[in-house]
Amino acid sequence: MRWLTNLATSSIGAKVLMALTGVVLVAFVVGHMIGNLQVFAGREVLNHYAELLQSNRGVLWAIRLFLLGSFATHVFMSSRLTLQNQAARPVPYVNQVPIKSTFTSRNMWVTGFVVLAFLTFHLLHFTVRVTHPEYQQLVEHVGPETRPDVYTMVVMGFREPVVAITYVVAMLLLGLHLSHAISSAFQTMGLNTSKYRPITEKVGPVTAVIVVIGNVTMPLAILAGKVPLPPGAF
Repeated sequence: MRWLTNLATSSIGAKVLMALTGVVLVAFVVGHMIGNLQVFAGREVLNHYAELLQSNRGVLWAIRLFLLGSFATHVFMSSRLTLQNQAARPVPYVNQVPIKSTFTSRNMWVTGFVVLAFLTFHLLHFTVRVTHPEYQQLVEHVGPETRPDVYTMVVMGFREPVVAITYVVAMLLLGLHLSHAISSAFQTMGLNTSKYRPITEKVGPVTAVIVVIGNVTMPLAILAGKVPLPPGAF
């Protein structure tokens, strides 16, 4: 297993691990967005989707642990590379704006940190429901059975202006992060060649735009009252 240790401890290996875990996280972000957009299909559709996800808790937790491991690896490797780069150049450049860099590339750690902070809040808000324990009581009656009323929880959550606006800002920063990160992943994996560059240089920005539009549509529509609460919801 020495090769794995050497891979993880080298700067090239760290970039490869960042790229691979980044692919996993991008896939999750897109899948999560598609699932969330079902709020526009109505209460029954979204709650059925959520119930389906919860129906096999073993598989669900395996996926959660895999995502957690990927996320932790991504954050750790990016932090280590940032610290290594700072240590390699302790004296600031006279020209603080490198010629070939962009605002996004110079501030990846900032957008990454903000997204991490938002993700923590998002999990506490909608998954663990610590910030709003009353969400635990939301259920939908389906015949003699009940199931968690995720639809009502989401609509109630995003009807709070602070929550909706925070979500929108976080998604804009996530879009900036994804746009550069995806392009960097292609570069790391050797796919950013002259042959493929016309395609690879567009994948990041296009994916980022799709993710941002898909994710901000939901809170903005709910905040504008376009997605109704079900009758009797408190």
